Amino acid sequence: MIIKPAIASNYDEIIQVWESSVRATHDFITEQNIQDLKIAIKEQYLPNLAVFVAVDETQKIIGFIGTDENRLEMLFIAPNNRGKGTGKKLLQYAIDQLGITEVDVNEQNPQAVGFYQHMGFIQYARSEIDGEGNPFPILHMKLSTIE
Repeated sequence: MIIKPAIASNYDEIIQVWESSVRATHDFITEQNIQDLKIAIKEQYLPNLAVFVAVDETQKIIGFIGTDENRLEMLFIAPNNRGKGTGKKLLQYAIDQLGITEVDVNEQNPQAVGFYQHMGFIQYARSEIDGEGNPFPILHMKLSTIE
């Protein structure tokens, strides 16, 4: 697995990874939320974040991260690559190389919450709605080594 900066021509494949990951892990999100978010991610998020992709030996994208300053804004893994260390490697890259110290996580995604806790993040706040104003509670987490 190699981690490298994403380029605009990767966006369609990144969206495919995002959608398949969301469908596998975010059962609380509606079909309309998914369709709306696909557009927002491609047109607003990806062009404005530092995005890095994890690729396999065939150069297929198996996961990606999106960051903004010290915040991890996105970490999604293709479903068939979950549990194989891809997320851990991407997150460790974000911490070590990009200075990530904070992340927001959907409270209704206990696997993600547990992953970030396992990786050393602790909850410091909670919001009742997500960034798009949807009723999906968000846990605000930071690395436990950061005060």
